[in-house]
Amino acid sequence: MSPASPSAEKTERLLNLILALKSARRPVSKQRLRQSIDDYRTASSVEAFDRMFERDKDDLRELGIQVRATVLDPFFDDEVGYRIDSSETTLPAISFAPDELVALALAARAWSGASISGSAAAALRKLRLAGVEVDESVPAGVEPRIRTREPAFPAVHAAVLARQPIVFDYRRADGTVSTRHVQPWTLKSWHGRWYLAAHDLDRGEQRAFRLGRVVGPVRRQGRPGCYEVPHDAGIALDLRTSEPDDEPGTALVRVRRGTGHSLRRQALREAPAGPDWVELEVAWVRGRTEHEVAALGAAAVALAPDELVELVRAALAGAAHAHEWAAR
Repeated sequence: MSPASPSAEKTERLLNLILALKSARRPVSKQRLRQSIDDYRTASSVEAFDRMFERDKDDLRELGIQVRATVLDPFFDDEVGYRIDSSETTLPAISFAPDELVALALAARAWSGASISGSAAAALRKLRLAGVEVDESVPAGVEPRIRTREPAFPAVHAAVLARQPIVFDYRRADGTVSTRHVQPWTLKSWHGRWYLAAHDLDRGEQRAFRLGRVVGPVRRQGRPGCYEVPHDAGIALDLRTSEPDDEPGTALVRVRRGTGHSLRRQALREAPAGPDWVELEVAWVRGRTEHEVAALGAAAVALAPDELVELVRAALAGAAHAHEWAAR
């Protein structure tokens, strides 16, 4: 049997801590907790146990469960015990109207193609465990699909939920790259692309960032929940005024003769580029053009703009990685 992952071990430890503090009739001392929970008992030192225990209390607090400290003996103030009120972990009965259940099923299906599809499926599982039956087979008619192809989406989405500042490198429309320090507010999809509304800490004002222009990893900076999000953050993110000037309209692609018929049909301009190649100027539709070029493999080359070149390279690298993984 393979060993449990660190995440599974931590989840088990938090559950054991909740059970130990909730089931006890009186506050439990740290010493007793260390003796009764395996991970605490096997800690390498008292200091290591203290650090682990403090981190676990912070994690439970983020989940909405308060570990409360109280004096065990009124004559000895330094003897502290810990407890969790039953009300902290007891949820009220969950019920939904039929139209609300339909909306939940459609929402989960809309996110099925996105990078957080696992979270949507997990939410449905939790509802079923609570006795709420969600019919995912409900007919949807014209059904939406929310796509999140941008590599930065998962990290930015997590930071939005946690209200945690982030740092990333960002490429402007003119190609220059700068490091941005922001407090993320909300995400918005516009014409198939995702944008982040955030407070730019360096500039001291609200800015909108297109996730497709985030270069490299997104780094977290600071503690979760350290700022408040304005109530009108989503309304303030108006992309219609900035979108036309923000987007280059065409792309330059070279394809082998006899291939790339879909691209050639939509070409604004076509010119020979040697005996075996044709150079095309096409309207650039993000989320589609780069995939059409990548699907041609060695029969197509993205030439401009630089962002399209990077997106095609990333798509090909992802396909190669998936092929290597499947071959194992």
